[in-house]
Amino acid sequence: MLDATTCRQARLSRDARFDGCFVTAVTSTGIYCRPVCPATPPLERNVRYFDSATAAAHAGFRPCLRCRPDCAPESPAWHGSQTTLRRALRLIDEGALQQGAVTDLCDRLGISPRYLRQLFHQHLGVSPKAYALYRQCLFAKQLLHQSQLPVTQVAFASGFRSLRRFNDAFRAQIGLAPRAVRRKTGDPEAPLTLTLAYRPPYAWQALHDFHARRYIEGLEWLDQDSYGRTLQWGTARGRFTARHRPALHVFEVSLQLDDLSLLAPVVRHIRRMLDLDADTARIEAHLRDVLPGLPLINGLRLPGIWSPFEAGVRAILGQQVSVAAAQRLVTTLVNALGDSEADGLRYFPTPAQMAHSDLAFLGMPDARRQTLRRFAAWHASDDADDDPQTWTALKGIGTWTADYAALRGTSHPDIWLAGDLGIRKALSLLRDANPNHTDPARAAPWRSYLTFQLWSPPT
Repeated sequence: MLDATTCRQARLSRDARFDGCFVTAVTSTGIYCRPVCPATPPLERNVRYFDSATAAAHAGFRPCLRCRPDCAPESPAWHGSQTTLRRALRLIDEGALQQGAVTDLCDRLGISPRYLRQLFHQHLGVSPKAYALYRQCLFAKQLLHQSQLPVTQVAFASGFRSLRRFNDAFRAQIGLAPRAVRRKTGDPEAPLTLTLAYRPPYAWQALHDFHARRYIEGLEWLDQDSYGRTLQWGTARGRFTARHRPALHVFEVSLQLDDLSLLAPVVRHIRRMLDLDADTARIEAHLRDVLPGLPLINGLRLPGIWSPFEAGVRAILGQQVSVAAAQRLVTTLVNALGDSEADGLRYFPTPAQMAHSDLAFLGMPDARRQTLRRFAAWHASDDADDDPQTWTALKGIGTWTADYAALRGTSHPDIWLAGDLGIRKALSLLRDANPNHTDPARAAPWRSYLTFQLWSPPT
């Protein structure tokens, strides 16, 4: 949690760099707001600061209808420092407690329900169930504000199985009825478009250029201010286009999905792909401090790939070849095995589709082709693990491949690609200039950002 003086200065100046790092609760109104709220700032004696919307709600405050805290970027500080807690939060955000009980979640995490509750109370001040329910309601609030979906569909898309349960939970958590939040009406058939905020700065051009060298035509599309692609999540399929609006510090995301019950995890996955929740000012200050003289691109983000599986496939196809050669191999794979739509767009092949193919159409050494088949067959089985660090047990997958998949497929913030040729060359140049201050280990826990800074030097 930031100190009260910093929070006060941030809210009075409406500094967007602190958006999502804390919320301001006003005791005289019972409302909590983002630091960027356009309302007249309250007197300091009426203010309480919380490090998350969940904590403010648990203390009895309801979200502001003007600044909409449900739209704020998230803060990595909410996730604590423990791997178990981060994984629990990710699974809950993907619907683990909507589809099963707390005991089922604990079985997946390998911990006891008591320990899980201790983690949540220590880091967030609420129980796992309370956290999950409030997240559902905040996502529903965002849909009510930004989309024209009927209230029944909003309830379904937010993970509720009945309208009555949705109405009761929303009133209890938000303090208003769902229909009171929706103040405008429109065409319920209008395309679904959501506004996803970030903390500035955002180095869009660097992200654009990185994708431009690697994007797969038909699977992805890219222009000067937008990136989009097809997607699969469980049994659902769809597509999205994220358009950058730098003046507003947001991306406008138009989205199509054939199963709205999976909308919430899909939106969170888009946030991860665009790295919208990174506090780049904090990250870059740390990198400057531990590596003096390091040239930095302000606002550089991690360019995500849709899934760990896809990232793993791209990493295997990229072993010991150039970026252009890897791009051609991935394009060939998608065109050969990926399902297509009537408009020509394609989906990335599933593990089963790849496991059942001999992949003879891929022009590469047979040993690497067999590695790809083993990897796909393992992912098609019940033994698959989305943590790339476990993949090195598979023949043909080394540390670089697993680390690259973690870097782009899970957006892990602390991956260091020590064996990468480009990284070694960039680090060598940095050591020539600063021989006593170039230990990458000092950049933890943000070594993924150091990796991309070295890959994308300022021009």
